[in-house]
Amino acid sequence: MKLHLFDQLNHSQRSALAAVSVILFPYFFPNLFQPLGRASPSMFSEWNAPRPMHVDLLEGALQRQTPVELQTSLWSPLEFQGWKRCIEPPKSPSLPKKSRGYIQVFLDGGLNQQKMGICDAVAVAKILNVTLVVPHFEVNPVWQDSSSFADIFDVDHFIDVLRDDISIVKELPSDYSWSTRQYYATGIRATRIKTAPVQATADWYIENVLPVLQSYGIAAIAPFSHRLTFNNLPSDIQRLRCKVNFEALTFVPHVKELGETIVHRLRQTPSINQAKGNDYMMERTDEFIKQQIGKYVVLHLRFDKDMAAHSACDFGGGKAEKLALAKYRQVIWQGRVLKAQFTDEELRNQGRCPLTPEEIGLLLAALGFNNKTRLYLASHKVYGGEARIASLSKLFPLMEDKRSLVSAEELAKVNGRASLLAAVDYYVSMHSDIFISASPGNMHNALVGHRAYMNLKTIRPNMGLLGQLFQNKSIGWPEFQRAVLDGHRNRQGQIRLRKEKQSIYTYPAPDCMCKA
Repeated sequence: MKLHLFDQLNHSQRSALAAVSVILFPYFFPNLFQPLGRASPSMFSEWNAPRPMHVDLLEGALQRQTPVELQTSLWSPLEFQGWKRCIEPPKSPSLPKKSRGYIQVFLDGGLNQQKMGICDAVAVAKILNVTLVVPHFEVNPVWQDSSSFADIFDVDHFIDVLRDDISIVKELPSDYSWSTRQYYATGIRATRIKTAPVQATADWYIENVLPVLQSYGIAAIAPFSHRLTFNNLPSDIQRLRCKVNFEALTFVPHVKELGETIVHRLRQTPSINQAKGNDYMMERTDEFIKQQIGKYVVLHLRFDKDMAAHSACDFGGGKAEKLALAKYRQVIWQGRVLKAQFTDEELRNQGRCPLTPEEIGLLLAALGFNNKTRLYLASHKVYGGEARIASLSKLFPLMEDKRSLVSAEELAKVNGRASLLAAVDYYVSMHSDIFISASPGNMHNALVGHRAYMNLKTIRPNMGLLGQLFQNKSIGWPEFQRAVLDGHRNRQGQIRLRKEKQSIYTYPAPDCMCKA
């Protein structure tokens, strides 16, 4: 009797075939591995839709009664903390009579990584006494966004604000028109600097880039992200970086207009009908209404498939979800995810798991946000779709996002462009009464720093504490709320001074802020 081909394979051949199948499977069925939209569930992760992981806490949160005193404290703006914005140099700036040449930078990453790169490019141009060409943005490999500097930021404002600090041009003169991204992509070029170390010093640029400028009149630096140190730089350079970040970089008019439309609609009093249909008691006291009228909180919720997979944590989706995330890790990172060697319990106790929508909802409820809170969800895509955010929606029935507040016509100029959508969320976040992020990241860090600079209330989740609390399956709502309140008293926008190696864009004091 003739054996089937697979039966004839020896053990090692079968193992090799299985490994190849795991690698090739996503290429034949790519939709199973795509990041999820809010309403586009993954076949793997939602064979069993994610269910609440903290049922008892969720029940307690739904029945919560928020004291008026807690509401008053929560919604009150930050008091003056003794620091003022301080970005102008002690002496009046003056441009040198002659520039040493032109410098180009090619920036990758998302919106906030690009913003940091722009600030660093201006600083390097000042250090070298050269003319900066408006930075070139690479196509974002994750979201396939080809937005340019001029698509996102007001170029004329950028140049005007910095006119006394450095010289900036939109395009190279004709003598240097050959210096393009395509030119550097097709061969080794003497004018390209590709060896800039991460956190390079000012001396490194003087020693390595200045000779190229003296020889050719131009230098192109790529890669450039995180290529300038935060330490041991002159105070005028540090302040210039903050001037770029907080003053020179403003969004194009249609992004600001859309952001302002969203802010205006969030500040309108919602109708009672918006909150109907919930099976728990709505809080309707005059005191609550007075505290919250015209106010809103922004929740930056980054919970896409990349983050979920890379965290190596368990998010309650069962075996199917674990399998999907494990295969995704294998395809994207070939299994090289260091966190995967730890158990879920170990990662949570170390505060290394991103908060799920359910967990960030429980945190907000424990902090005192009630079910009449206007909550704006700043996010791109949520892994797990509507099922993943069901508990958050139940806790905060007045939750909104871009698509619930503006029409498709109003979104037309930014829709499908991740950087512009992120810019809108950034604008809305900067104008909110309170901002909170579910996990660290570039957006979180950028807004923490910008809001600290403006003395605006920003809540930083205590990830280590929350990881331990959510591991305790016997904890009740009163105990959970007490622990949350105690653990977040000094995490609501208090100024923190930058330490060595920390980012000036996250901690603007004391470099860019002065004691009043």
